[in-house]
Amino acid sequence: MRRALLLMLLVAGGCKKSSDAKDAAPKPALTVGLVTDIGGRGDQSFNDSALRGLEVWAASASFKGGRYEAMAPATREAMIPAALKARVTPVSLKPLVVQSKVQEDYQPNLQLVVDQGADLIVGVGFALENAVEAVAKQNAGAKFLLIDSPILDAKGAPQTLPNVRTVVFREQEGSFLAGALAGLVAKQKVGFVGGMEIPLIKKFEAGFRAGVKTTNPGAQVLVQYTGTFDNVQHGKQVATDLVAKGCEVVFHAAGSDGTGVIQAVKEARAAGKPVFAIGVDSDQSHLAPEAVLTSMVKRVDLAVWQAIKDLEGKAFSAGDSVMGLKEGGVTLAEVTLDFPGKAEALAKVKALETAIISGAVVVPSNEKDLEGFVAPAN
Repeated sequence: MRRALLLMLLVAGGCKKSSDAKDAAPKPALTVGLVTDIGGRGDQSFNDSALRGLEVWAASASFKGGRYEAMAPATREAMIPAALKARVTPVSLKPLVVQSKVQEDYQPNLQLVVDQGADLIVGVGFALENAVEAVAKQNAGAKFLLIDSPILDAKGAPQTLPNVRTVVFREQEGSFLAGALAGLVAKQKVGFVGGMEIPLIKKFEAGFRAGVKTTNPGAQVLVQYTGTFDNVQHGKQVATDLVAKGCEVVFHAAGSDGTGVIQAVKEARAAGKPVFAIGVDSDQSHLAPEAVLTSMVKRVDLAVWQAIKDLEGKAFSAGDSVMGLKEGGVTLAEVTLDFPGKAEALAKVKALETAIISGAVVVPSNEKDLEGFVAPAN
């Protein structure tokens, strides 16, 4: 049967008109592979941001029905922030995306993309650190981009590999702005929902709590962790509990669990409770336009696009890089919902952003630094 099918394909190929070669689209100059973490495509957050950088910003393509289609220029442009439109130009490339279902998939998936001849292999998320290290060492001629973690040695210290670029973010800076806004909107209580209780997510928590302390020092910050990044229902349960305890704003840094957080806030608002959600990683306002106050956007899309653009220009280099407010790596999404004192609140948040970028305010990234944090006058 397989032989018959092969013969059919060969015959079909032989029957094509010679003009077909002229009419065919030009072959992409590059192949860029991307391996997701277990959150996968459709997490509305971290993985989708990375995919946006690869598929939309770079390849100008949309993934539908298991295949890629060319994206209309106007559609692509609408998915790029105004401040980046002039900078983020398309690249001739073929995207190759492999989704991971369990952690054991990471290393074989990365190797699969290498074997497919990708010019650059992107590992999305800190959980892929060990797998990227192993595959990069086994394939010295391949180039890798690791998002959200440096390569660590046996003692946990950062090390560099000659074929791996790593990008981490100052999540605490964007989270500080989210906390500052939450403190200006809320009167007494705000909530934070984290995924796994690890140093990366603690950066979000520390920044958020410092922001609340700056604009509303009397407010109580209630913190809960789900322990996962891929359990929507658990996220909803935790957020429902925080709303029941009186939280007026709930910020999440919980991956796919966060969609449950937003759903819980949406339902609470529909029931008449004055509560807002703050999304994370991507602008999540589309999930509940009436409930999402803003989102702490983490520009994974920009980090992925930049690596691809560097590859195209033969300027790709290995090493570690950090992206914060100053580098455009984190920001707050546009605040479209109304609340009392909105104009004044946004002006205060903008002033705090300027202070962070200038170095006048240093945002804590862990519990120890948070304890010693002195809130700036506002």
